[in-house]
Amino acid sequence: MIDISSSVMQLLLALIVVGPLIGAAAALLPAPPGLKGKSPEQAVLRHGVVVTGAVLLAAVVLALGFDHDHPSKIQASTDISWIPALDVRLHLGVDGISLPLVVLTALLTFLCALYSYFKRPEGPAPKAFVALVLVLESGTLATFAVLDLLLFFLAFEMVLIPMYFLIARWGGEGRAAAAWKFILYTLLGSVVMLLGLLLVGIDSGTFDMVALASDNGRSLSTSVQVIAALSIGIGLAVKTPMWPLHTWLPDAHTAAPTVGSVLLAGVMLKMGTYGFVRILLPVVPEGAETFAPYLAAFAVVGIIYGSLACLALARQGAGGDLKRLIAYSSVGHMGFVLLGIASMTPTGVNGALFANIAHGLITGLLFFLVGALKDRTGSSDLDALAKETGAALYGRAPRFGGLLAFAAVASLGLPGLAGFWGEMLAMFGSFDPAEGLHRGAFLTYTALAGFGTLLTAAYLLVVVRRVCMGAVPEKAPEFAEVRGYELAAWSPLVVLTVVAGLWPAVLLGLTDPAVQKLLAGGAS
Repeated sequence: MIDISSSVMQLLLALIVVGPLIGAAAALLPAPPGLKGKSPEQAVLRHGVVVTGAVLLAAVVLALGFDHDHPSKIQASTDISWIPALDVRLHLGVDGISLPLVVLTALLTFLCALYSYFKRPEGPAPKAFVALVLVLESGTLATFAVLDLLLFFLAFEMVLIPMYFLIARWGGEGRAAAAWKFILYTLLGSVVMLLGLLLVGIDSGTFDMVALASDNGRSLSTSVQVIAALSIGIGLAVKTPMWPLHTWLPDAHTAAPTVGSVLLAGVMLKMGTYGFVRILLPVVPEGAETFAPYLAAFAVVGIIYGSLACLALARQGAGGDLKRLIAYSSVGHMGFVLLGIASMTPTGVNGALFANIAHGLITGLLFFLVGALKDRTGSSDLDALAKETGAALYGRAPRFGGLLAFAAVASLGLPGLAGFWGEMLAMFGSFDPAEGLHRGAFLTYTALAGFGTLLTAAYLLVVVRRVCMGAVPEKAPEFAEVRGYELAAWSPLVVLTVVAGLWPAVLLGLTDPAVQKLLAGGAS
């Protein structure tokens, strides 16, 4: 780690949040003559790579300058009064909970920009595409970096419009309906969430998330906490997405372009679960405790439902779409995150945060692979790919088939890979929930979640068998191996999945002190 002054850390975080917005505005301007090259369209895609690369570099430097001996402390903090009458402040900062999500967002956005440079998105001119991706990055990074409730809401909403247009303009079949469903669900959830945030801020007299977490709900009556927890929880649950508020997700993923699916699954879903940890648990703890058993129940239903839906899509003759299958798998995986949060224990919440990062890495890789598979074959329909004997990727393109199998076994939670630790810790937390929660109910939830892991293994192994195995037909169409730019975009996700699986302390050492402090009501 390196020693960086606090003023430089503040500047780095501000650059990380605002830099993509400046880059988005620049993407819409005509390129200077010396930067146009032979193709102005490639020039703007190159601009996207440069901007997202600079943001990633800043995020890495921020992580290196972060004081890892005190991860519970808010660092790189900027706190400026914005609306004094309401005590709304331009308050930015990161701790051990938010830093990994900031780095993950910067990494995935850079990899998406790099992939798009070589595999140009089909649709309108790429200027708007690059600008929308950068606005999306800025909104997501701001969500994880702001420490004011109203700023959190603004950042939370900022990502909706760019994702709507990415789906509606660059998506595939059914993109218009999917985009509308996405925007309507998430906007309605956000309106409900805003009411809860306003209730907390007005009743307590501040919107500052650090002050509210330190107060730990002491200035809010039980009834206010319950109403606020319900209101805020509904908005966060839509974005997560929690069953039964998940129905927008499969359509959005199926219609979205590859880059849209990667960012939607990799970082946007994490905004909801991050809100549960950052706002609900410390700010309205009594309200969170009231609804924790219901949250756990919905989480477990989501785990089982998502796995059964994937099994139905994976069977022969079902006409299942691989992108849709991975979308339903996300409902199940995010169910484990919600179960860990619902336990209200350090073990469960740490597991939830670890599972967040693992899901971003693994599901991002899966959507990259399925997008490339669709580009090569013209279809992501499992029956069309596998026919009766299997698509035989091991024989036709062994490196591509090996990567797909790796991503699948990582997603099912194979020990030694990142997917294992988060789900295991979430179930450990649920096995022994916080005092005041009914242990018998949570033991039942834990058992059902454990059964869900078996279903997850079943459908992912069926997918691997149908897509990767089988005899290579004599007249099989040519299938391209992994290309250089694909290897560059996918390798970091593979490496980090292995590193996080073999060395979980890298993440847990950051999150655990911050979680302990948050659950203790701000007391170190």
